[in-house]
Amino acid sequence: MAAPLSDGDRRKQISVRGIAGLGDVAEVRKSFNRHLHFTLVKDRNVATPRDYYFALAHTVRDHLVGRWIRTQQHYYERDPKRIYYLSLEFYMGRTLQNTMVNLGLQNACDEAIYQLGLDLEELEEIEEDAGLGNGGLGRLAACFLDSMATLGLAAYGYGIRYEFGIFNQKIVDGWQVEEADDWLRYGNPWEKARPEYMLPVHFYGRVEHTPEGVKWIDTQVVLAMPYDTPVPGYKNNTVNTMRLWSAKAPNDFNLQEFNMGDYIEAVLDRNLAENISRVLYPNDNFFEGKELRLKQEYFVVAATLQDIIRRFKSSKFGCRDPVRTCFETFPDKVAIQLNDTHPALSIPELMRILVDVEKVDWDKAWEITKRTCAYTNHTVLPEALERWPVSMFEKLLPRHLEIIYALNQMHLDRVAALYPGDIDRLRRMSVIEEGDCKRINMAHLCVIGSHAVNGVARIHSDIVKNSVFKDFYELDPEKFQNKTNGITPRRWLLLCNPGLADIIAEKIGEGFITDLSQLKKLLEFIDNETFIRDVAKVKQENKLKFAAYLEEQYKVKINPMSMFDVQVKRIHEYKRQLLNCLHAITLYNRIRCNPSKSFVPRTIMIGGKAAPGYHMAKMIIKLITSIGEVINNDPYVGDKLKVIFLENYRVSLAEKVIPAADLSQQISTAGTEASGTGNMKFMVNGALTIGTMDGANVEMAEEAGEENLFIFGMRVEDVEALDQKGYNAREYYESLPELRQAIDQITSGFFSPRDPGCFKDVVNMLMYHDRFKVFADYEAYIKCQGQVDQLFMDPREWTRKVIRNIACSGKFSSDRTITEYAREIWGVEPSATAIPPPNLPRN
Repeated sequence: MAAPLSDGDRRKQISVRGIAGLGDVAEVRKSFNRHLHFTLVKDRNVATPRDYYFALAHTVRDHLVGRWIRTQQHYYERDPKRIYYLSLEFYMGRTLQNTMVNLGLQNACDEAIYQLGLDLEELEEIEEDAGLGNGGLGRLAACFLDSMATLGLAAYGYGIRYEFGIFNQKIVDGWQVEEADDWLRYGNPWEKARPEYMLPVHFYGRVEHTPEGVKWIDTQVVLAMPYDTPVPGYKNNTVNTMRLWSAKAPNDFNLQEFNMGDYIEAVLDRNLAENISRVLYPNDNFFEGKELRLKQEYFVVAATLQDIIRRFKSSKFGCRDPVRTCFETFPDKVAIQLNDTHPALSIPELMRILVDVEKVDWDKAWEITKRTCAYTNHTVLPEALERWPVSMFEKLLPRHLEIIYALNQMHLDRVAALYPGDIDRLRRMSVIEEGDCKRINMAHLCVIGSHAVNGVARIHSDIVKNSVFKDFYELDPEKFQNKTNGITPRRWLLLCNPGLADIIAEKIGEGFITDLSQLKKLLEFIDNETFIRDVAKVKQENKLKFAAYLEEQYKVKINPMSMFDVQVKRIHEYKRQLLNCLHAITLYNRIRCNPSKSFVPRTIMIGGKAAPGYHMAKMIIKLITSIGEVINNDPYVGDKLKVIFLENYRVSLAEKVIPAADLSQQISTAGTEASGTGNMKFMVNGALTIGTMDGANVEMAEEAGEENLFIFGMRVEDVEALDQKGYNAREYYESLPELRQAIDQITSGFFSPRDPGCFKDVVNMLMYHDRFKVFADYEAYIKCQGQVDQLFMDPREWTRKVIRNIACSGKFSSDRTITEYAREIWGVEPSATAIPPPNLPRN
């Protein structure tokens, strides 16, 4: 890694890391040694690097505890409206450095660890990523938690503590191989188990309608054990909570009547209950209707709602009446945000608790539920929509099925009254889809059960209103909103790119860290030669550092002077990694054709995981690695072109590659990427974007000026027109010689000489059933890449565009996104005032 800084460099190192007072440094050293001794039971003779990491993690965690307890006391006393962000995924990555940044401890720790003869960066690399997410949706939840804490909102993230997160990806012979992610193997210093708040969750059983009300009986019980992780805001002494549930079998599990005598067998069967929180489903934008997944969805919802209601009832100003049925104020004290349809069961579960348990009148309960819940839609791809078989519900959640039927009836009665005789509209809008297998459309359930429905970028929200939920928009237009996604500038600028954060702070101060719109002030320096030089220098340093990392980790040598052309995201046909492949092949053919001509050298880096069951995505990885194999070993090409597959892309790798990128590829077919957030990370870190007018790219182009991005290809209208006309891939194949050559090479086995037919499925898809129209954008893409080359040859102009992009990226802070959710959906106001720190008296 980078050479250690000299003491002098260390002293004047960046302001944004917080000044290391001598007292702080001594305190950190003392605490570190205490933890090594008392917590880890080691001395310096036998301690391993991992022991040192844990000692430091516990030291840093100690600084959170007082603030964490005080924050929760503060909420209890003020009794603000609480925000509950429900998600089946929280893609948190590593916690150590983020905690040091948000507490302003980084310099003190750096200095203390240096004095102890250790290297902070080396210790940080030991931490496992908390990979409890697949991609964008899970990482968004993590950024949102950071922003909610920084904005002083009384917010809680609720999810599942998966024992195994997203698989580790190994590339073997060019193919993806999955490995279990045993991230808890060495323990997790950031979580605190809370067995005293363990709660029961019921499954199966039957429903009995009695004069006293409805009873759900003869159920199987699984216990939900909460684990709490602190979520610190940026230097405001607020520490919120992420509570993740783990499944535990009750102690009498399977020891009842039917297992008489087989005690051993019964104890072994506890695994069946505990499997609920065993593993994250590794699908991104794809619905796989497995019973275990439905159990996970109900498990998180049932445990969380019990917790929410317990907290509502025991709050200082909450209802303290003896029968505890005053739920009128519930929506004034509780907001529940559903991150996609995965926690949709919150709607019937809240109804079940209010009606069956708390004896609230049905219509009143429905009002309360709708006013409490809000739903975020994350995708328009039909294969991603959750449609559960009614038969599965009948068995697993019989009472919820009854409630859903009743809610649907109310809903259809309203539609029928407004549109008499429009039977087709009733069919389209029903929560229950009729057919050979009756299914529950969870998105429709979310729309009818929420007071707000939002998309995650303007273009996506328009598609939601005009096509996906068109009928629902006509019924309740006021429900539909847009909330363009954002990213936290703490992790995605300060933490991952301190060099850039530093030169920005030098010019405009540190206000941008919590108000990213202040980056606009950099527009004054767009022609400032010193600043242009500094920005280019930081980028070059980041590139050198990443090149060294690649060489160390993967033994690949790359040219740090080349353009770093990066596409990192989940592997999916709609994201069109294949279009990138075709460009790489085209570039290769041009170099081969004219080896003496001067080319702009490029290192094309593609990274991302494929769902284990997604055959085409796995073939795409094999194609990328095979193209790299040929190009990287062709002596005619030399340093001009390299194609690298970045293995095991994850949050901690994103933090390394994004600051080093020159070009960011965001090339989905227009109308398919709901927003994207990687696009924003590259923009704020000084890469230029080549992309289609899709997702948040549209708003990025609007903010920075379309001429400061490389925009190409069909717009949504063009895609629709082509669908009307009929997309014929062969026309493009016949009329574009470079495209034909590339496809013929893939077909003939040029890139797979030992298995010439290897890619027949890929070619067949591209030629005959490509939903995402790769060939239709090929020509415009290649031409646009030519413009990228042209600009890259003029480093000053390139860097000026980079500065403009950075200056115009302020809108894409998750602080802005969360402020909009708070004001327009949750009805709360962010607070800029810090809670007093633990060493000062309260108020």
